[in-house]
Amino acid sequence: MNKGTAVVGFLLSFLTGMGLMWGIAQDRDGVQVSAEAAGKGGDTSHTNSPVPIAADDPQWGNADALVTIVEASDFECPFCSRVEPTISRIKKEYGPEKVRVVWKNNPLPFHKSARPAHEAAATVHALGGDFWKFHELAFANQKALTNENFEQWAVASGVDLQKFKAAFEAKKYSAKVDKDLAVGKQIGARGTPHFLINGKALSGAQPFEKFKEAIDSELAAAEALAKTGVARNKVSLELTKKNFAKPEEPKAPSAPPEDTNVWKVPVLDDDPVKGPADALVTIIEFSDYECPFCARVEPTIAQILNDYKNDVRVVWKDNPLPFHPRAKPAAALARAAYEKGGDKLFWQAHQALFEAAPQKKLDDAGLEAIAKKLGLGWDKVKAAIDSNKYGARIASSIELANDYEARGTPHFFINGRRLSGAQPIEKFKELIDSQLVVAKGLVAKGVPRDKVYREILKTAKGAAEPEKKDVPAPTKESPFKGPENAKVVIQEFSDFQCPFCSRVNPTIQQILETYPKDVKVVWRNMPLPFHADAPLAAEAAYEAFQQGGNKAFWKFHDKLFANQQALKQPDLEKYAQELGLDMGKFKAALDSRKHKAYVEKDMEIGNKAGIGGTPGFVVNGYFVSGAQPFPAFDKVIKLALKG
Repeated sequence: MNKGTAVVGFLLSFLTGMGLMWGIAQDRDGVQVSAEAAGKGGDTSHTNSPVPIAADDPQWGNADALVTIVEASDFECPFCSRVEPTISRIKKEYGPEKVRVVWKNNPLPFHKSARPAHEAAATVHALGGDFWKFHELAFANQKALTNENFEQWAVASGVDLQKFKAAFEAKKYSAKVDKDLAVGKQIGARGTPHFLINGKALSGAQPFEKFKEAIDSELAAAEALAKTGVARNKVSLELTKKNFAKPEEPKAPSAPPEDTNVWKVPVLDDDPVKGPADALVTIIEFSDYECPFCARVEPTIAQILNDYKNDVRVVWKDNPLPFHPRAKPAAALARAAYEKGGDKLFWQAHQALFEAAPQKKLDDAGLEAIAKKLGLGWDKVKAAIDSNKYGARIASSIELANDYEARGTPHFFINGRRLSGAQPIEKFKELIDSQLVVAKGLVAKGVPRDKVYREILKTAKGAAEPEKKDVPAPTKESPFKGPENAKVVIQEFSDFQCPFCSRVNPTIQQILETYPKDVKVVWRNMPLPFHADAPLAAEAAYEAFQQGGNKAFWKFHDKLFANQQALKQPDLEKYAQELGLDMGKFKAALDSRKHKAYVEKDMEIGNKAGIGGTPGFVVNGYFVSGAQPFPAFDKVIKLALKG
């Protein structure tokens, strides 16, 4: 389990996503309502509602609509994007007389580009632009939420470019996002997307039928209430007051049980070290220069080295996380400093990198400034970064972190005892003091001070063996990529609608490029039950395989992953036509569900093996769960090759 503080946000995203992955393809809103129509029925605000609606909230539909849907959403959240076609369908089928949709900004903290996107959208709305046009463009381009695009989308939404730039750069409407975030907490929007339908909560990218059930129930209640004499423009408000249940305060997660094991984490000859060579306590730190939690713990480590001058040393190990794009280049610069000037120059580089990180100065210009300051030739450093000169060294450190379940950062081992995260100094001192007692006991028995850590490792616990799963060998029925008789066979249990399955595809390509003669990747279908479009997509891909073999299958596979939000049957037929498949056979296969049994057979194999989520990989019996980075696969591939 990933215990690092820096990845808490990522785990929350994963756990929220697993609960919210109800997939539907994206479409353009078919109904547009003018500002005049949107205001029909009186004041658009419900400031005295338990679900407050303000006049500056983007709204679709009439103010006196019988059902109000408040949507707390995030432009960078894939599940928010996935539900938008459902909201479009609601607008089309119910119309602005019956349904009003109110937007609340709820950018999640671990989506780096979300906050600027929401500020840009708020700016467009405040300047009188077409918010829903900007909204559409942002969701259609979730992987390109950049300032340059915000400017283009603002202009497309009818806003003057110079006015937009001036307001956006000054963060003039940033307060609107903060206000919405406060409302989100008030109404229980802890994940995205989150909806309140006349005050009744509905969380996640649910299918249309779930919304329809709630809307129809509320329409019936609204019409009954209106017959009692309640003004139409007050009906939704009164029902919201009746329906809304104040969310419970989130319970603090229970702390995991203390890891009392002593772990055999080695100190290598080329690990940077700070502190005396004969220190009684060795602190091994797995860390990441772009991680804010790693930066936060730096003063604590400095204080420890000062307070325990003669007894503690710190050993640095790189663990750049895959979602920190500048962490590896920064680590490469630090390795270059170590190569040139040993520990002294390394720690100077280390300090400079952490000082630069909060100001987002780990780009090439920032690294160049650090290199020049330290007397490192920037040309050589840049060449080392570009050529991945230290790639193998950094990869081995990442692999070691994975071996000892130190995937998050910062992560420490204090004489082998685990301490995870940017903990307060008291936590460090408590563990250090207890280990000093052990170390001094060894010295009293005759162990030299500089051999204490080595002595401790003699009885320490080594890394666990990778998990194994038993699945039958694939047959010729299964699509594959790579040499047919490869020594290592990776069976990939995957789902065309799963965002994590999409995320791992570049890693699979890297594996095939790294082991072109030794690794074969076999596709196994495992559409998850909450991905409504995944089963038919799997059947369509298999029909492509039936018609054109592996080549056709992988082309279709790539099409599906490139268009995960459009996996309905018309979309699948479109992709088949683009690839030149026999459309008569293709349509007949989908209409008859010809390959349903084949897909279900794959699913049964995965279920029997205990593979509960996607993607899941069985590598000659070794199991890799989830969209893991390359080193996690590389480790088991090497074990498989040895076998």
